[in-house]
Amino acid sequence: MINNYKPKYLLYLSIFGSIIVSCNKKTETISDKKPERIISFSNKKPVVSAKDSISGTYISKAEDCNISLTISKDKKDYKYTFTTQNRSLKGKAIFSKSSSGEKYISLEGIQWDEYEGDISNEDDTDSDNSKDLEIPVGIDALYVKDTLTIQNYGNAMNSYTKISECGLKYIQLIKSNSKK
Repeated sequence: MINNYKPKYLLYLSIFGSIIVSCNKKTETISDKKPERIISFSNKKPVVSAKDSISGTYISKAEDCNISLTISKDKKDYKYTFTTQNRSLKGKAIFSKSSSGEKYISLEGIQWDEYEGDISNEDDTDSDNSKDLEIPVGIDALYVKDTLTIQNYGNAMNSYTKISECGLKYIQLIKSNSKK
């Protein structure tokens, strides 16, 4: 009868032993590891954050769109000087990032030149509503590497013009001292 239990006993004993041995193995955590010292040499310049590298002068390369924008850092805030053939404006610039990771710069204080709003649901008899709309203030520009892109005007359903001195739908301002 003892011989009958011996294989089962050995099986249970080996399983139990395996569990004890595996539990006693030391687990290594991230905090236990010492950082390795890696020394590398590179000719690349250190990467500057996008917020710090946005300062500079941006100009339009288009022939009929004479616009320049200078962004500078003043203590903790960013300031801008926006210049066209008809006006020169100064104000506060705010750097932001959307939830999808796109980077934007908002130029506060620049009033749009024309704004009729969403006209997709207007009746033909009610054409006086556009005069009651408040003209938006502030221009946003998408920031990618060394280029700021402003959507300058809308479409037939959402009619607006932000900067009338330039007839382009998308105004691209490229950093003047950058090299592509």
